[in-house]
Amino acid sequence: MNPDTVHLIQRSFGEVTDDILTSLVGGVVNEPVIFDLKSDLYPLAQPAAGVRGLTGQKADNTNAVPGNHAFEQGIDFAYDPDLAAILWLDGGARPIDGSTFFIDYVPADASSPITDINVGGVARTLSEAVSREIATLYQQLNRAYRFGFIDTAEGTALDLVVSILGVRRKAGDFAVGLVTFFRDPAVNGDVTIASGTKLTAKNGAVVFETTQQRTLQRGQARIDVPVRAGVDFAGEDGQVEAGAIDTLVRALAGVGKVTNNEPTILGASEETDAELRARAKAELYKLGNATLPALEAAAVDNFAKVTEFWDPNGPVARRTPPGVVTLLVESEPERFASVKAAVNDQRAAGIAATLVARYVFVTPRIIAGIKPGLTSAGKQKLVDEIIAAVAEFVEPLTSGDPLKGGDLIKAVEAVGDVQSVNLVDLHTFRTDASPAAPKDVIEALIGFLGANPAQEETALRAELDALLFALDPGAPTGNRIPDRSLIVTADGTGPASDADIEAGNFQVLAKLDGDPAWIVADLTAVDIALQEAAG
Repeated sequence: MNPDTVHLIQRSFGEVTDDILTSLVGGVVNEPVIFDLKSDLYPLAQPAAGVRGLTGQKADNTNAVPGNHAFEQGIDFAYDPDLAAILWLDGGARPIDGSTFFIDYVPADASSPITDINVGGVARTLSEAVSREIATLYQQLNRAYRFGFIDTAEGTALDLVVSILGVRRKAGDFAVGLVTFFRDPAVNGDVTIASGTKLTAKNGAVVFETTQQRTLQRGQARIDVPVRAGVDFAGEDGQVEAGAIDTLVRALAGVGKVTNNEPTILGASEETDAELRARAKAELYKLGNATLPALEAAAVDNFAKVTEFWDPNGPVARRTPPGVVTLLVESEPERFASVKAAVNDQRAAGIAATLVARYVFVTPRIIAGIKPGLTSAGKQKLVDEIIAAVAEFVEPLTSGDPLKGGDLIKAVEAVGDVQSVNLVDLHTFRTDASPAAPKDVIEALIGFLGANPAQEETALRAELDALLFALDPGAPTGNRIPDRSLIVTADGTGPASDADIEAGNFQVLAKLDGDPAWIVADLTAVDIALQEAAG
């Protein structure tokens, strides 16, 4: 909810009382005036004998939700009878620019049979009694209104709101404990552990969920996170011994391992409103097929990490045409197909979802010397064994690990019936997964400004549009792009020559524009030639 909708009616007892008393003496109640920061003087609709009150939203430098504020006459504002206008005073409080403030005043020609509105008088006493009931009704209406939204509902009202999503508050009969998350030494940045992160114990027999968000800060090796047994593991089912919680349901980048140093215990308090809201919102995100959080959840459920989005509502550098969204993910090559299928199953009809990842495809051309006498079927089987050996060699390589040529040749030589290996060529392809680098944009803009660009606005805009259009390649497509620069010598000092490739004195880099990538073996039967040894 935003500040304009968090309250249905903002009327206090004092404001209601003043309005009724002003009406009793023939006054004007809540005359609306729009405040403009450029002006200090605001004429009334008619001359006034006096101003009884002025309310509105007070401007301040905080992010607090603005409420009704009663401005003080003589400190914040004054009434000028000669101009019949409100004058805002220097140094006093003022309304928010563009907001509406309201004035109660008694016109100069007002006439009313009721003149005594002092404390203790009959008119005042009756007015305050009525005002109390009206103000109470306003607060009840506000409370009922706020109880209809997940962000502002509390207690039983929140239980009713989240029940629409099939979510129930966890009672106090669920086991709780602390789980320690240890940093993966290969990751240096901040690692956010979201509320609702699922873990398992006893080989998946018991499921736990984190109840609060925690961040493993840069340089921090470990952090303790509170957990609670899942909804299906109430009572003693959620009690496990120390060290039993050891697995994340979905791998979390930056986390090396998890464990609970103490056993989980019963007797915890029931789930708080804040914890219930967080869990309900997570369910709500999953229901919206067309939302980015829903697509991200589909990828994460299949052990992928979404690192960047391109969508129609994104910033200029990350914007796509309507109905098109692109996700850059970090995923093992073996899982990519399932991740892509899950995202496509989750997307809404009519939305084109493109999934890309940083992969380097390697296609070696091999001449394998084999012993004579193999049948045609035997040779086909041997080709399949060579392809499997290359795939098995590449499979353990993780993101950023280079492929070493000498080890590749040894992996093929280890196949039975292969007597020699001649690597005659090597093709490498990179996926189109890199947007324009910020440094390239900055350098181009510096050069543009140094070339005396046009001073007239229309011409300047046209030149800038042309420059930025030339720099922006659009969202990544995932297409394969030939890139021989990824093949370097074994010591990494320069490009590998054909002789280096034949000798196995090379490596294939697993980095694209400075970001780590995965090596993928892309080898088929046409890339392998078998030659029988003479004799």
